[in-house]
Amino acid sequence: MELRHLQHFVAVAEDQHFTRAAERLLVSQSGLSASIRALERELQTPLFVRTTRRVTLTPAGRALLGEAERILAQVRAAHEAVAAVQGVLRGMLALGSEQCIAGVHVAGLLATFRHQHPDVEICLRQAGSGALAEEVAAGRLDLAFAVRTQADSDQLRSVPLSSEPMTLLCHSSHRLAAAGAAVTPEELGGEVFVDFHPDWGPRRTTDTVFAAAGVRRTVALEVNDVHTLLDLVDENLGVAVVPRHFAHKRASLTALPVKGTGEAVYETVALLPPRQATSPAARALMALLEATGTSTGSTSTSLGAATGGSPGATRATPGTASASPEATGATPETMGA
Repeated sequence: MELRHLQHFVAVAEDQHFTRAAERLLVSQSGLSASIRALERELQTPLFVRTTRRVTLTPAGRALLGEAERILAQVRAAHEAVAAVQGVLRGMLALGSEQCIAGVHVAGLLATFRHQHPDVEICLRQAGSGALAEEVAAGRLDLAFAVRTQADSDQLRSVPLSSEPMTLLCHSSHRLAAAGAAVTPEELGGEVFVDFHPDWGPRRTTDTVFAAAGVRRTVALEVNDVHTLLDLVDENLGVAVVPRHFAHKRASLTALPVKGTGEAVYETVALLPPRQATSPAARALMALLEATGTSTGSTSTSLGAATGGSPGATRATPGTASASPEATGATPETMGA
């Protein structure tokens, strides 16, 4: 089994089309087909169901896809590790993030990273926390900034970034706004809710809060971006239970504390593969996050213990000073994220 066979297989699986995959890989379609057939002969099973319009994975193909992606990610990490030993950080940083994630200013962090490591190509994907966790575990992403949705495993580890309580947002004319008091899940049972897709971290946190209280709620308006959610609440079409820092985005809305939520809080983390599989670029980004302190202002958890740095270290403002090679993780000895 050759690496190019796995690269060809993953490309066809992603594009679900031989012609498009061949164009992306800059190989002939006949050569790509021959590569897939050689892989199928070696594994003694079909990997794709071929039709005139597209190709889909067989059960064997689905089983191979995750392993193939992990293998290719580890090969890429090996190349990047050798480059790092030579004093140059290059390759690609594949990063995922939820919208408006607390505990990290993603744009500022990436701008500083690009300035310090111009030879690293940055690829950013925005998605829900559940999908991001799967992408990191499968090796398709180097790391992701997300909401904690599961415990650490052999394929996935987390570094705490911040935690904060959930807050109710409602229109200023809403009956709850007039009362101006903290609310419980039980008091919100009859409300119409605006919320995110179930894969989003804030939605999962809110669902946990109401499930723990035994309260069933109606999510009538489901969205996939923060500003649409705020717009709908601003038109008094429903209420929303969101992380506390969302309240600063729309001053016209009334924000009320949600009490009686037990241990359920909105906790953001950096999701990474196991240490031995973490790419040099991901380690450098995590070291930069600790060194520059790009927190959004939420109640943040120190990264020091998790990344090997000093919890009491002074943090600089992003972009105001260039971190040293030790701070950025440009050498293998210091890239301990």
